[in-house]
Amino acid sequence: MTTPAEVVSRLAAENVRFVDMRFTDVPGTQHHYTLPAHQLTEDVFAEGLGFDGSSITGFQSIDQSDMLLLPDADTGFIDPFYQHKTLALLCTVYDPVTGFEYFKDPRVVAKRAVRYLQGTGVADTCYVGPEAEFFIFDGVNYHNEPYGAAFEVRSVEGIWTSGDTLDARDDPNLGHRIRYKSGYFPLPPLDRHQDLRAEMVATLEQCGVEVELHHHEVGTAGQAEIDMRFDHLLAMADKVQLYKYVCKNVAARAQKTVTFMPKPIYGDNGSGMHVHMSLWKDGETLFYDRDNYAGLSEMARHFTGGVLAHAPAILVFAAPTVNSYKRLVPGYEAPVNLVYSERNRSAAIRVPLVSESPAAKRIEFRCPAPSANPYLAFAAILLAGLDGVLNGIEPPDPLDKDIYSLSPEELAGVATVPGSLGRALDALEEDHDFLRVGGVFGESLLESYIEAKREEIDTVGLRPHPMEFELYYSI
Repeated sequence: MTTPAEVVSRLAAENVRFVDMRFTDVPGTQHHYTLPAHQLTEDVFAEGLGFDGSSITGFQSIDQSDMLLLPDADTGFIDPFYQHKTLALLCTVYDPVTGFEYFKDPRVVAKRAVRYLQGTGVADTCYVGPEAEFFIFDGVNYHNEPYGAAFEVRSVEGIWTSGDTLDARDDPNLGHRIRYKSGYFPLPPLDRHQDLRAEMVATLEQCGVEVELHHHEVGTAGQAEIDMRFDHLLAMADKVQLYKYVCKNVAARAQKTVTFMPKPIYGDNGSGMHVHMSLWKDGETLFYDRDNYAGLSEMARHFTGGVLAHAPAILVFAAPTVNSYKRLVPGYEAPVNLVYSERNRSAAIRVPLVSESPAAKRIEFRCPAPSANPYLAFAAILLAGLDGVLNGIEPPDPLDKDIYSLSPEELAGVATVPGSLGRALDALEEDHDFLRVGGVFGESLLESYIEAKREEIDTVGLRPHPMEFELYYSI
């Protein structure tokens, strides 16, 4: 544990010039403001600094706008992108009237989920290991007007550029292109972003994030994945936010652009965030039993049952955008079937068999998207799994087949994920009691979140789409 006094001493010892106060809004976007280093005193860690909560998406109304940020002394790192040496600190939002943590702060939701876990006595630690995929593009254009709309992705690695005639001074067409759905683990020159991903990894490790590996993903046009070593739930959610920040800024520094949008390219694989999760107590895993299917303990099986039973509602937080459901369709390695299986990547929950160590036993929930707010998504998955443990929810029988090749008759009894954000919201409105336990997700947060997502659906759905002109213009 780092004390406030140690943080203040570090500023002087390392000649830090500024301090960045960072927090996350309800949709998952990080915000910040910056102090001269001499303004950060030990008192700030106890009393906080004010900000306008009405200007933050999902927070306060204008008549109740004053809020406080209290920095977390354990989260400091030197920002690698600022010209002047700056220590970044993650903050918790507090209500100045009640003096308590603000119930809509996503980081507070994650904290409450862990406290609830510990209060049940089931476990004391939830370990999480996400695999957040993303695309690296050379550029992107888009516009949305009442009279027209369009987008265009630019990528020298994309297969659609194979016929381009380019000026040799810019980028001669040497013919090496990754085909759709064929980008898994290629060497350069097909893989154009080896060095850029390596720079992302080096920067993450400079910021204190342990990385296990990086590689090109299945999609053309620079789809990538960097895997961080697992950590406990709150720390891992913090790291996902840092991961997105680092990847975007390393790319921008190289005149590239990174997106965690799940489905930016039609006809190719989208980007997911497979979430590995396990429960531990007193330093021992609770998910392993070598005598059961896939080495899962009874607790792990019931945890799986809870996640599958509540998956449609979970996805409002874990796959939270209209675009997320353009990825969750059959045929693109997307896990649309709510079953579990060992080794099987066509199931919503896979039990990895890459190690015989009991400590490695976990489940992998493959439906989430990298656009998710990690604090809310991880909390929702944990609460669903705990509901399964506490109520003995059994999952459907494991399905050890390529689910995509099953006949319609075989698929008839297999539940699937919602086909749209609207259907996921319907599921959440019917099934949210598991989120309210321990006050983790307050009713006000759920209501305002659902309302905002309904508005998002309307924002997209009310606008004419270019494909509609192709289909309907001449009718």
